[in-house]
Amino acid sequence: MAVDVYLNFNGNCREAVAFYAQVFETEQPQIMTFGETPPNPEYPLPEEAKNLVMHTRLNISGSNVMFSDVFPGMPFTLGNNISLAIVSKDLNEIKAAFNKLKEGGTVVMDLQETFWSKCYGQLTDKFGIQWQLNYDSGDMKL
Repeated sequence: MAVDVYLNFNGNCREAVAFYAQVFETEQPQIMTFGETPPNPEYPLPEEAKNLVMHTRLNISGSNVMFSDVFPGMPFTLGNNISLAIVSKDLNEIKAAFNKLKEGGTVVMDLQETFWSKCYGQLTDKFGIQWQLNYDSGDMKL
């Protein structure tokens, strides 16, 4: 299991990740935009979201640092735009950690299958720390 840092930006993620790639002399990252995600007729994608970064990552000195823009209309607070991401190949480990972290906290997205993972969830724990838990079955799409 790894703990990675996840940074959110308010529309300038692409610029930020290019800057960090240059600073830390990493490869240019692969970027997935919200417009490249599978469409959901229940939630049509607003035009202003299509070119925003949904996910990208850099490996900085052996650590994964992940990045995204916040979705239009979602809250963004400069300074509180960091979450910790748990990625594990052990599904039981993901479920156990999620269930313990949610005690006294707030579930943002319950554990569920997504187009990139068989089991993913988000929550804020009782201390205000934001967590993303992601099961890596070996065929993750991001």
